[in-house]
Amino acid sequence: MQQLALGPLDVARWQFGITTVYHFLFIPLTISLSACTAGLQTAWVRTGNEKYLRATKFWGKLFLINIAMGVVTGIVQEFQFGMNWSAYSRFVGDIFGAPLAFESLIAFFFESTFIGLWIFGWDKLPKKIHLGTIWMVSLGTILSAYFILAANSWMQHPVGYHYNPKTKRAELNDFWAVLTQNTALAQFFHTMSASFLTGAAFMIGICAYHLARKQHIPVMRSSLRLALVVAVVAGALTAISGDTLGKVMFKQQPMKMAAAEALWDGQKGAPFSIFAYGDVAKGHNSVEIELPNLLSFLADDSFTSYVPGINDVNASEQQKYGPGDYRPNIPVAYWGFRWMIGFGVVSIGVGAAGLWLTRRKFWVAPEHRTGEDEVPHLMLTRGMSLGEKLGRWYWRIALLTMVFPLLANSWGWIFTETGRQPWVVYGVLRTRDAVSPHVSTGDVLTSVIVFTLLYGVLAVVEVRLLAKYAKAGPPELTDDDRRSPTRIGGGGDGDADADRPMAFSY
Repeated sequence: MQQLALGPLDVARWQFGITTVYHFLFIPLTISLSACTAGLQTAWVRTGNEKYLRATKFWGKLFLINIAMGVVTGIVQEFQFGMNWSAYSRFVGDIFGAPLAFESLIAFFFESTFIGLWIFGWDKLPKKIHLGTIWMVSLGTILSAYFILAANSWMQHPVGYHYNPKTKRAELNDFWAVLTQNTALAQFFHTMSASFLTGAAFMIGICAYHLARKQHIPVMRSSLRLALVVAVVAGALTAISGDTLGKVMFKQQPMKMAAAEALWDGQKGAPFSIFAYGDVAKGHNSVEIELPNLLSFLADDSFTSYVPGINDVNASEQQKYGPGDYRPNIPVAYWGFRWMIGFGVVSIGVGAAGLWLTRRKFWVAPEHRTGEDEVPHLMLTRGMSLGEKLGRWYWRIALLTMVFPLLANSWGWIFTETGRQPWVVYGVLRTRDAVSPHVSTGDVLTSVIVFTLLYGVLAVVEVRLLAKYAKAGPPELTDDDRRSPTRIGGGGDGDADADRPMAFSY
């Protein structure tokens, strides 16, 4: 029986993969929830309506739980560069460390400072200044993401550097090129839009839970309106940005494009693969279901463009870089790409369906219509009409869909990172040459087991905390809330919606 032998490289890759995917579960929610919380607080400051204040405190609490976990896991991830990947850090630290330093010294401290002001400033700061602090938090999360994505994009497409033969290191000579190259811009655009889709699905799911039970209706109805609009807009931008990023990938990493489609031999008018099964060792598919010419159009805006295949790119890279196998794990790249798209499309569909359903007046029974029929409702309370049946199914689907963008994000990062292999810096440094030379398999394996178990415990804590406060719903306002410097100003109707008879829920 053949035994599975794991070396330091294999275990280090597993550890980095586990910590990266785990860490990235929190990042999209942090980015999106901070902005949505800021938007709801803005609505409160402008209108004085208490339901927006309750919504702000509710979603803000879930945001704070999430960001705390993100910070902890992010610190652990960065320590790996010096522990498991010291050869990588030594070779490209002058370049890779620059955007990470900006992220830590500018974005992270900027974000942390204003989080503190927002948390402790409710009863101390004027409401408009306090509102500004949460917007600064949102800006800080976006800046933080940009610097990190710029660093990752340099690994995908290294620019703005030169190799110093004396020091045998890659050295930075154009930091602006690292920050503004098209890879970084396309990656940032796609990640931001996907993050807001993730946050919107999270909000839709929680709103669905409460509205299906007809509780906290004013707050959840307003939150659902916001989340549905964000889901549709962010979903459209995710599709557009994904197309843009795919065209950049086609030019810069043709192997990744070919692997994503299991395209073994180059073709003019290359097809988009729906399903493929084949022999990786022999380099061909035995079963294929395809859409003709679509891949060429997606890659190069032409139905007749030539798209190189896996075998073609592998042969050209062998000529350029020397003997070796320059193919990534084809099944992981192929299916990772499809799971990313599949879960993302379902999430967009749920948002679009919810927005359409809640805008159709026929969902409200005539005997229950009020002056608010401009925003109709999903569920009827009398009989088992079509509206009630579809509404109940929608709530169930919406609740389950909370996790779909998270799965799409995870598979997207798995595809992005594994599709670049065997390079850690594409065309410059191979992954096998980046691992720490004096760290044993036992050392790395011990840390993998310990951190995986620890992350499992933290995941249980995170989910239970989020579930606890999500189920509890938005807090009731106290007299202290109303007497604080951020008290409600005139022009609002308080929580008048709560006293209005509700014969239906949306």
